[in-house]
Amino acid sequence: MKRRLSLWQIINMNVGFFGIQFSFGLQQSNMSPIYKYLGAHASTLPLLWLAGPVTGLIVQPVIGNISDRTTSRLGRRTPFFLAGALICSVSLLAMPLSASLWMAAGLLWILDAANNVTMEPYRAFVSDLLPADQYASGFLAQSAFTGLGQTLAYLTPSLLVWLGMSDNAIAGNHIPEVTRAAFFIGALCSLASILWTVFSTREVPLAPSARPPGAASGLWREILQAVLEMPRPMRQMAWMSLFQWYALFCYWQYIVLCLAQSIYGTTAQGTPAFRNAVLLNGQIGGFYNAVAFVAALATIPLTRRFGPRLMHAIALACGGLGMIAIPYLRSEGWLLLPMVGVGMTWASMMGNPYVILARAVPARRVGVYMGIFNTFIVIPMIIEILTMPLLYNGLLRGNSENAIIFSGILLLLAAASMRLVSEPAASDAAGLPDTAAAPGAHG
Repeated sequence: MKRRLSLWQIINMNVGFFGIQFSFGLQQSNMSPIYKYLGAHASTLPLLWLAGPVTGLIVQPVIGNISDRTTSRLGRRTPFFLAGALICSVSLLAMPLSASLWMAAGLLWILDAANNVTMEPYRAFVSDLLPADQYASGFLAQSAFTGLGQTLAYLTPSLLVWLGMSDNAIAGNHIPEVTRAAFFIGALCSLASILWTVFSTREVPLAPSARPPGAASGLWREILQAVLEMPRPMRQMAWMSLFQWYALFCYWQYIVLCLAQSIYGTTAQGTPAFRNAVLLNGQIGGFYNAVAFVAALATIPLTRRFGPRLMHAIALACGGLGMIAIPYLRSEGWLLLPMVGVGMTWASMMGNPYVILARAVPARRVGVYMGIFNTFIVIPMIIEILTMPLLYNGLLRGNSENAIIFSGILLLLAAASMRLVSEPAASDAAGLPDTAAAPGAHG
């Protein structure tokens, strides 16, 4: 049996998630504006976001499988934390220096690959170290650090302006200087937080009998076998994942354009009003991530009592209603109200599905299943990328406000689809062998 960890130990093991999510927060709040500054058209924005889902689709299952099999002196997961953090930091430093649209898009591919190298082993790290009755604490602590990291990432440009930087200082590539400074700060946070976890938390090696075979013996065959033997609760979350991640990806791509139109009455990226919309998105994004930080910690006892399925459905519904309301608001202050719902959704998305998943999969395959589950995120994103340009110019009438309303409707569908998910018991399923996972796990 795995030993129970103290709250401080759980916090230490998840500090690195802060840096990963600071990086993701910078992408979510700044990539569409950066692309617009470099000359992109609104309808092509989804295609320029292709890097994240494609690299996730390829990298995470492979890295998950390899990390399951890794027996290095540093541990199973730690080598991937370090490699990913180093590459991520270099990419963050280079991103705001991009001289062209395609340079920025290429750097995003590298940045997302590095984040994915780090992300999946971090998910498995929680299952490796914690007993099943602490999964909620472990994954919701990651969700809390997601909220904290992204809060600061979203707010950093506004904080820099508050400290004296000019929001009208523009570099030669049309990217504001505050954006450059935010990415430089993100590079430091990414590396420093991962090093904190590496030096504060020692990995616990699996018993020899629980280790998968070496990496040379059929990596892709092992991934295929894991897909074919996918636990039932994991399969049942496919529709929920499709709706919720399509919605979030669409939201991140179009929220700045929506705010520029609904609050400031402009769609022209070269104007002070558009730059104000970018800063406003950082402020409300920081707020909803702060809500996510609090909600993730506050819902730990509720998730233990009522279960992750019900709590996730409620959170998705709150976020859906909030997104639908955003385009109808004409005051900056009123935007904080729907952000409460969006923050609840974001906290739950980064925690509760992983509680369900971790209870359903065996210990020897935690890494590969965490990687495969990432395809439940990236495939909806790829579908969004391929379909959104058509929907944007057709069903949504080329209107970014309609894109945000559409995102809210999809979150409501995701909430409804949680009825399809069977919830594994809170037994130590991940500690069982492949043939004896939690009841109902293999349906």
